[in-house]
Amino acid sequence: MQQQIIGWDIGGAHLKAALLDSEGKVLDIALYSCPLWKGMDYLRQAVQAVLQQFQCRECRHALTMTGELVDLFAGREQGVREIVAAMQDFLSPDSCWIYARQRGFLSATTSLSKQDCLDIASMNWLASALLAAQRVDAGLFVDIGSTTTDILLFADDKVAPLGSTDYQRLVSSELVYTGIVRTPVMALARQAVFKGRSMGLMAEYFATMADVYRLTGDLKEVHDQSETADGGEKTPLASARRLSRMTGYDFVEEDWSLWLDFAKHLKDIQKRQIGEGCLKQLSRLSRLDNVQLVGAGIGRFLVKEIANEFGYVYRDFNELIGDVESDVEIDSGDCAPAVAVASLALRVC
Repeated sequence: MQQQIIGWDIGGAHLKAALLDSEGKVLDIALYSCPLWKGMDYLRQAVQAVLQQFQCRECRHALTMTGELVDLFAGREQGVREIVAAMQDFLSPDSCWIYARQRGFLSATTSLSKQDCLDIASMNWLASALLAAQRVDAGLFVDIGSTTTDILLFADDKVAPLGSTDYQRLVSSELVYTGIVRTPVMALARQAVFKGRSMGLMAEYFATMADVYRLTGDLKEVHDQSETADGGEKTPLASARRLSRMTGYDFVEEDWSLWLDFAKHLKDIQKRQIGEGCLKQLSRLSRLDNVQLVGAGIGRFLVKEIANEFGYVYRDFNELIGDVESDVEIDSGDCAPAVAVASLALRVC
């Protein structure tokens, strides 16, 4: 009988993991804070927490990552090597496979070359989009996370990216560096509407998009794992106070409607930026009548809103894998790359 498999998505801010049985059914999901830029101990602690949660003693493992980008490492190659080495401290190399873009999976027992490391680096988006391509005829895969947004066209079981590296994907707008938790408000907009007037915003790290979505009610507490800009509370009141600093307008609680309107306006700005990225990719298609928008990530509520506003069918990542439970705190859609890399590995590893 085949073993269960754990898919690992090792990010710079979070560790995501998915436990699948030998038939590809999702058994458990994990999402842990992992501020990797602070040190490798955070990764080790998060890995231990996942293994304790899953209690899977003889599992296979499939890895993908973006954490090699953090400034703890001098470059991507060093980051990949150190992350793989750290994972090998906990996982048997003989049962561990690493996703390396179109090449598929490399055994963790392989002595990694420089090219291997570059093929491994920041490839989690490809695993997720490829799984979507295998289960939906044609569409746009949009994964909105805490920090970034990935936008990929797919059709006929294939992903059609214009770029493969982060640099190329930023140029092509397939990577939009905005997310619903960690993005500073000052990185979202230099101008905004407040009290009915357009104004400049302070270029200071006073507030993040988590503050915006605490006010709008879109951010689930279980997804709210990053530190606030001022180290303060993660409450709507504290978030409104942080947002007020962006405007220079003194905060008083009686002005609550002002701050709620401001938060909704900032949400609209971010949704418009992501929507423009979606339209840019959709413009590459000759026909749009059968296109569906597949949403993943903790910010996929925005993908659903964008699909509705553009008039496209929305498909949730959970639907693609048959995981439609609504009463769980963390679901497969929140950790799409971890689910995808495990699912893909089941076929070949």
